[in-house]
Amino acid sequence: MAVREAAAGLPGPGRDEEAALLFESAHYRHESRWLLPVSPRCCLACALELLPEPGVSLVRKKHVLSGFRDALMKHASLVVQLVAQDQKVCIHFISMLFGLLCNVEDGSITDLCIEVLIQLTTQLKLEQTIHCLLDECHKELCSMPSMRGSLATLTLLGKLVDAVPALADKLVMEHGDLMEHLLRGLVYPNEGVQASVCYLYGKLYSSPVAAEMLLGHFREKLCPLFLSTMDGAHTKELQINCLGLLKQLLKYDLFMSMLMNKSALVESAESVEGPPGETPLPLVLKKLLLSRDETLQVASAQCITAVLVHSPAKHALAFIHADIPEFLFEHLSSSSEVLVWSCYNCLILLAEEPLFFSKCHTVYGIESVVRSLQESLRMNNTELHKQGLLLFAEILTRQPEEIKLFTSSAMCRDAGRALREAVSSPVLEVAAEALKAISAFLRKDHQSALPVLYKELQALVKAMLSRCADLSQTPLNWRPLGHASNRNSERAILRRGKFLLNTLEGFRNACRLAMEFQREPSAQENPFTAPSAEKEDTLEAFSEFLLSACDSLCIPMVMRYWEQATHPAVMEVFLSVLHSLFVIVPHMKEKFSKKLAASSFIRLALELKARFCSGLSHSALNQVCSSFLYYMCISLLSAPEKTGPPSQEELSAVSELLQHGLPQISSRGPESLALLSDRQYVEEAARQRQYCILLLFYLAYIHEDRFVSKTKLFMAVQSFLLSLQDQGERPPLLVFRASVCLLATCQDKDGTLDEAVVGAIRKFLEDTPDLHRVYTHHPLLLRLFLLHPELMRRFGHRVLELWFSWEESSCEELDGVPSAGQPTLPASVAALFHILRSSPSILLILLDLICSSPVDIARRVLIVLKTFLRRNEDVQVGGLIRGHFLMILQHLLMEHGSSPSGASGNLPLLLNLLSLVQLRNESEQELDSMAMNLLHQVSKLCGTCSPADSDILQPSFNFLYCSLHQTTLGSQRRAAAVLLSSTALIELLEKMLALTWAEEGSPRTGLLCSAWLLTASFSAQQHKGSLQAPRKWGLCLYPMLCQVHQTLSVELDQVLKALSVLKRKAALLSALQQNFSSALVALLPSGAQSPPAPEDTVLAPLGTSQVLSLVIGLQNLLVQKDPLLSHACVGCLEALLDYVHARSPHVALHVACQPWNRFLMFTLLEAGENSFFKPEILRLMTLFVRFQSSSILSQEVGHVLQGAASTDLSTLPGSTLQALHGFFLQVQSMGLLTDHSVAQTLQASLESLSPRASLAQPALQDMLYPFSHLGALACTWSPRPREAVASCFRAERRSVYSPVLLRQAGVSENN
Repeated sequence: MAVREAAAGLPGPGRDEEAALLFESAHYRHESRWLLPVSPRCCLACALELLPEPGVSLVRKKHVLSGFRDALMKHASLVVQLVAQDQKVCIHFISMLFGLLCNVEDGSITDLCIEVLIQLTTQLKLEQTIHCLLDECHKELCSMPSMRGSLATLTLLGKLVDAVPALADKLVMEHGDLMEHLLRGLVYPNEGVQASVCYLYGKLYSSPVAAEMLLGHFREKLCPLFLSTMDGAHTKELQINCLGLLKQLLKYDLFMSMLMNKSALVESAESVEGPPGETPLPLVLKKLLLSRDETLQVASAQCITAVLVHSPAKHALAFIHADIPEFLFEHLSSSSEVLVWSCYNCLILLAEEPLFFSKCHTVYGIESVVRSLQESLRMNNTELHKQGLLLFAEILTRQPEEIKLFTSSAMCRDAGRALREAVSSPVLEVAAEALKAISAFLRKDHQSALPVLYKELQALVKAMLSRCADLSQTPLNWRPLGHASNRNSERAILRRGKFLLNTLEGFRNACRLAMEFQREPSAQENPFTAPSAEKEDTLEAFSEFLLSACDSLCIPMVMRYWEQATHPAVMEVFLSVLHSLFVIVPHMKEKFSKKLAASSFIRLALELKARFCSGLSHSALNQVCSSFLYYMCISLLSAPEKTGPPSQEELSAVSELLQHGLPQISSRGPESLALLSDRQYVEEAARQRQYCILLLFYLAYIHEDRFVSKTKLFMAVQSFLLSLQDQGERPPLLVFRASVCLLATCQDKDGTLDEAVVGAIRKFLEDTPDLHRVYTHHPLLLRLFLLHPELMRRFGHRVLELWFSWEESSCEELDGVPSAGQPTLPASVAALFHILRSSPSILLILLDLICSSPVDIARRVLIVLKTFLRRNEDVQVGGLIRGHFLMILQHLLMEHGSSPSGASGNLPLLLNLLSLVQLRNESEQELDSMAMNLLHQVSKLCGTCSPADSDILQPSFNFLYCSLHQTTLGSQRRAAAVLLSSTALIELLEKMLALTWAEEGSPRTGLLCSAWLLTASFSAQQHKGSLQAPRKWGLCLYPMLCQVHQTLSVELDQVLKALSVLKRKAALLSALQQNFSSALVALLPSGAQSPPAPEDTVLAPLGTSQVLSLVIGLQNLLVQKDPLLSHACVGCLEALLDYVHARSPHVALHVACQPWNRFLMFTLLEAGENSFFKPEILRLMTLFVRFQSSSILSQEVGHVLQGAASTDLSTLPGSTLQALHGFFLQVQSMGLLTDHSVAQTLQASLESLSPRASLAQPALQDMLYPFSHLGALACTWSPRPREAVASCFRAERRSVYSPVLLRQAGVSENN
């Protein structure tokens, strides 16, 4: 009654549903304990009465079962308590459900019964209920005459074993005869029954114990039946259950072997299919693989993988003969990640069989692999990326060389780009797999047919290196020892090392690829590139990229990792890469070797050998290190930077030495020094190791890699040389050169070698055919030879010659330095200067070099000597050099007589040096006998030359000119007498002056100017000293006032023309300063002329018109305001007026009072205030005052005096003071001082400065022409030569002429 009341109390709809769960006709009799207290309100008693009742509809039974199932799902514990109240009721309920399951054909009710039974069994966990259910199933199957109604029972058993896996063993052991019923079901022509049987078998074979007990059953009965069933399956349910059973069977080797043996494998694809009923497993799986159902495709691929996992070599053939790889490749285009993954796994295993490649499956499927890889990289499935790259790497690695994998450039390009994208992945594992694939891809046979895609290869290698560089630059978090994060950092370093190793292996393969292509001329460049196009896609460009990438990426990465950890395998691959680069880029190997040596790679290789290669350990690393050192050493020795290349014989000897000796070296620096210092008897093998060690130290030291103590190495090399001497051995020349260089570089600054070592070096050098074979260009080596007298005497000349042969750039740099500049010297030149200062006698060797060396070397010696003498004026070497030069010159003149110019091409250089030394002499210095002898010899040399020998005459004239002007008056007269006594010299000057008018503008114009200057100096000295020449020179048409024995005839008209035409007038004007009254030089008229007028007779050889023309020409030159030219013009004008005044005073006064002179003064004085404080203007005004030209200077005299009185005269130069003093005295003598206070002030100032004015050198009456062969040093003499040099090179400015005066002179304006 309580139950009924409770049911009646439910609301409307809910009450109807609840009532449908109850058996109303009997529910009132049931106790409340069988009623579920929560919704759905199921009553177990009602269910027991309602479900077996035949009169109840199937719909209501289904509703009751559904409600009970829902209650189990929602309130499992309450339902279990409800059912477990009475064990008999529980067993009866289960038996009733099983009976309903077997008797009802409605599938939905059957499924509900199975579901409720499974849930009850698993929730109750009672052995008795399980045994009850198994017994019921057993009875049902055994009682069935056919398997027609067994589907429900078989399905229940399968799901029961799936829910309770332990039942599999119990079912096989206690109900073994059920297996026969299962076989009946397997052959029953109902795929639903077959599917249930396969499902149950699959659950049974999932238990290892049950599988072992069923082994015989499978071998004898189930195996062939199962294969035929799977082959004939048409429904998806049966196919899936068959594949599920197959996957369980394939977990065991025995079952897998039975299945494959039953498959009747054949040799070829045509004979794969056997008799009916014996379809082999590969073909069955192939059939399922070709189905359109993705689930079946995945399952079949997984089954193939399960077979191959056991033994690919044993079972892959069957699947390959069945052409399964072809369809696996096709499925790679699927959008299903699971299917693609399964195909990847299967193909990876198939790739272990060579037949997979020989049947060209990879050629067919490589495009699918590349496209699948490209597609998968767009997904986020990291495992799929890794598996695809693993497959690609396997194919690339195992593909036979004779079978081309990529048949087109496009496919090869796509593969490279896919790998580039993969290696750039942020996931380290994916990038690591990509590295392996790249390493396999970089094979010659994998590259497409011509053209080779070098740009794509370059991009791929760059991406690989960049990814590794990014990883190597990621910071590590180091913590104290033992910290967990510190252990993580250590693991990270190991991962980096492995990643770096893979990267280097890929890079090594790229280098190997470049080397292989070098042997194929057709692969050098793209044959389809236009001839005019820039050829970037070439092997050369790719090779240079590899070198650059190694330099900028590989080396920094490896060295960064070397600081964190030591990995011999990494260093082995790395050094093999460096080794290969020597071959790949032969034109860069020298530069590359030098950079490696300068970056301490010799030290690195030796450290690796010492650390890992002692004994027989790491023999591969030892070989790689030795090969790397060998190639680097040979490259450095073949093209040394600062020494001549060795001969082929020397190189071959050292090559053999290094090949045998380097692998034997595995010692550290101190141990190597000890071996090198061994003075005891050294065996041949040990001696070879010594040679190798010394060469390695030498190459390291000259490239600034000094990894052993300099002092210890210095002592070791000395001991080594003495050991060689003691044993009477001669080292190879390259080894000896290395020894000498190391001694020079390791020697202390103030130290010297032991005499025994010097003697050993001398003995070895004397046995050397030529010193250049052991010479190394280094300042310290030069110091070693020049500061040890024994070596300097024997080898100094040759060493200096070799030194200058290497100093072209330094000498050119010095040659281009302005004379006034003092820039920093090149280091090598500074070192030589230091040696020269400490031992000036070496200058004699340099002088000999100038004389005997080739012209280019002699010129460099001259440049260095010039610079040394200019910078070291305190070093007195004039007498030393002049004496040695005198001997050289006497020797030349004695041997070659009248043609010394052909004796030595270096004679002009010697003369240049002599001129330079003469310039360094102080003024007012007496000429000694050596100097006079030099003058005589140089003048004699000049006399033997022709005007064409300008290279000899120019420096000779410079020397003669300096000798005349840089000495005392007495020495000047003696020097002039010596020079004027040289008949040949005078004749030469006569020829050169005659060439002046014919060669204007020629390269010899400078030499002609020098001849005029020298003539002017001779004339001045002869005029001062009243010297007479020994014979007549020229033709004197008119009697001279002075009694002389020679004259120099100069055509006057040519002189007048030259004043308006010649560009370099200064030299001519300087000569004319003395010509008007000189006993040496006479002015003559040109050609036939009419007899002179009576008034011109007194001016002979000049005429009045010529005087006026000359004055006009000088005025025109003065208005150009060129200081040098003005100085010469004023001096010439002074000499001219003196000459005219001495013969016709009124003509001189007429010339001085010309109105044009006043306009000239205005022009000169318009430069600004106090513009008259110029020596030439003051001298010109003095000249006008002297000739009483009051119309010219009306007020200017007073202005000059007042300006001078108000000016601080101490600031004026000495030449200006001298000119001002002369002007003041001239004005005073003429009585023109009207303002006595101004006169007194000026006089007092001038008297106070009179020492300066008197000490000032009188203005030279001639000027030094530039020392064209001495260059910058020409200006070191005095300010006046410097002004002369500047003016002689200055182009002529446009003259300002007076047309009236020109017409009076009869000279055309065009002249």
